[in-house]
Amino acid sequence: MTIGLYHPGSSRLHRATAGAKLAGLLAVSLALFLLPSKPVVFASVPLAFTIYLSTGVPFRSLMTQLRGPAILLAIIFAFHLVFGSAAEGILTVARFAALILLASAVTLTTPVSEMAELVEWLLEPLRPIGINPEKVGLSIALAIRFVPLISEEFRHIREAQAARGLAANPLALIVPLIIRTLKSADELADAIEARGYES
Repeated sequence: MTIGLYHPGSSRLHRATAGAKLAGLLAVSLALFLLPSKPVVFASVPLAFTIYLSTGVPFRSLMTQLRGPAILLAIIFAFHLVFGSAAEGILTVARFAALILLASAVTLTTPVSEMAELVEWLLEPLRPIGINPEKVGLSIALAIRFVPLISEEFRHIREAQAARGLAANPLALIVPLIIRTLKSADELADAIEARGYES
């Protein structure tokens, strides 16, 4: 299981519409950064974690997905320790932790197709000025799909190198990852062109 990949289920979040979930996420984001109340910010973290757990995804998979964001939050906190204060760092980490948990919950419970349809619906009024909602929706869907794809490719490369007894080398991981990603993108572009999708 990787971040960015829909997980089928029957939870309340799964039954909610993509529009309602994204509107709720936007409202919470604005509230966390505009409201000055620290208790509200800190209380939002366990609440967001509860919502994250309610997705119905196996607990172990959910915890595995949080490793990357945890490293990012640690870097943000360290930055505030150096250039700000511990209090500011804790508050910022709490805000981002709540948002990451909620955004992950939305992604896990919303098919990419529904997100793309929502984007197309929102952009439909802009069609007269030259914006193609279908193309924008397709671009967003592909971007979301490539997140787990790149993560999976990285895991395969790391496992292959470990099986060969090679030491961890960032350059040896990044170069094949870039090549595989570009190859996948090229194959995807060929598939889209073969289906007659306009450039």
